[in-house]
Formats: sequence, C-alpha cells, structure tokens
Amino acid sequence: MRIYISSDMEGVAGVTSWDQVDARTPHHEYETYRRYYTQEVTAAIDGARSAGATEILVNDSHGPMRNLLFDELPTDIRVIFGARKPFSMVHGSQGFDGAFFIGYHGGIGDANAVLCHSYTPTLIYELRINDVVCSEATINAALLGHFAVPVLMITGDRTTVEGVQAQMPWVHGVTVKESIGTFSADSMSPAASQLAIRDGAAAATAHHANARPYVMSSPVTMDIQLAKVEQADYVVQIPGFERTGSRSVRFVDNDMPTIFKAFMATLRLGALA
Repeated sequence: MRIYISSDMEGVAGVTSWDQVDARTPHHEYETYRRYYTQEVTAAIDGARSAGATEILVNDSHGPMRNLLFDELPTDIRVIFGARKPFSMVHGSQGFDGAFFIGYHGGIGDANAVLCHSYTPTLIYELRINDVVCSEATINAALLGHFAVPVLMITGDRTTVEGVQAQMPWVHGVTVKESIGTFSADSMSPAASQLAIRDGAAAATAHHANARPYVMSSPVTMDIQLAKVEQADYVVQIPGFERTGSRSVRFVDNDMPTIFKAFMATLRLGALA
C-alpha cells in the first residue's frame, strides 16, 4: 500500500494568520506552527502505517515548499521539497494507491474558511474546471484522478473538509478547527488534532477500497477569473488561451496534465503583470 501526502499549512490546528505560515518573511510564530505542521504530517504517516501502508512519499506543498522539519520526520520517509515543481502540490504522485491532503484550506471566496485562497490570492479570483468551482484540493484531486490516484483523506477546517466531501463523498475528513471567519477559528489543541489525524489516516487507509479517483470528463475546460485586467493581458499571450472577459480567460484541452500545466503557467506569467 503506497500513500502520497500533499501537505499545506493554512489548515493546521490553530492557524488563523498569514504571519503563522509566512516562510518568506518569518514571524516568530512561524517556527512554532512549522513544528505543529510537521507533527500533523507525522501523525498521518503513523496512522497510515498502522493500517498497512508500506511506502509513503510527502510533498511539502506550502508557500516556498520547504517548511517541514526534516529531522523530525520518520527516518525512512522521503520528502519532495522546493517550489516550481511541474505539478506543484501533487508532483510525483503517479503510481500511488491513495493520497492524503494534510493541512488544506478552502478555495478563494469560501465563506468561513480560514485563510481561503486558490494557489495565489493576488491573482486568482475564481477557478472553474468543467464549470466546477475549484479549490486547490479540487484541481489537485483532478490531476491525481488522471493518474488513477484517489484522495483518501483531507484535514483542515470544517468548511474545507465538507467542501471536498461534497465533491468526493468517499474522502475521509478530519476537522481540526471550526472557522469563525477568514482570520479566526475555534481550534483543537495540537495534541488533539494530531491524534485525530492519526486515527483518520488509519481509517482512510484501511478503507481505501471504497475510494475512487476524481476524474474530469474530456474535453476539459478551464475558466479563470483573474484579479486584475493586466494579468489577463499577460495570460492570454500563452498559446491555447482565449479571453472571455476583461479579467477572464479560458483554456481547453483533452488532457488534465496539460490543463494543470496551463494553470501553472497562468500563475507564473500573471504574477509578472
């Protein structure tokens, strides 16, 4: 049983502020929550192993993607570090039996989801694929689905967990905090959240046969509303994109990996505007 873990920080217990997760200009709280983040990932690893997982790969998927305290993880775990990976938060996921999304957050525009955004909040105003409004979890799950890898578990705030389960009812959810708003939450303690994640990972691994890949039908249509007109000016220069409005663009392809790479190109080029 091979398990792939994509891990983020905004959904970690107690997180309610960008300061707590900002690795580029670290606030003193970042080091504390970096440790909690590492401990939640470790809890997921322990739970999966207790239910029979034999190989686990972790993709550090938050911000610059080098946040996990490597020496505090199990000694035989491999981790993908660093940003600008072609498939970003789910790079290297091919061939696994199932995936965990640890510490995930809601999509841009979600009410009552702590620090909600979809990859880049200053650039993405809305993301739809085949007219399905997508959070990071949705588009990541769709790419995993192309590779026949089902999402088995997600952890984070209640809005995030229930949003994913509405799209993928088979996903085991662990709610570590109740969002009060974008910047506040009623949270479990770190120890309690880690225990819940360990138990959830064990249950999700044991019942992996009930899960199925999340697959977008072909052709795949991606519609993006950007935050600014000038971002659309740049993105529409990418071959295959068409402009559908002053701030909106569309990309259509038969292949989900191509759609995902087009989304990554949107983030990179749009950020230059």
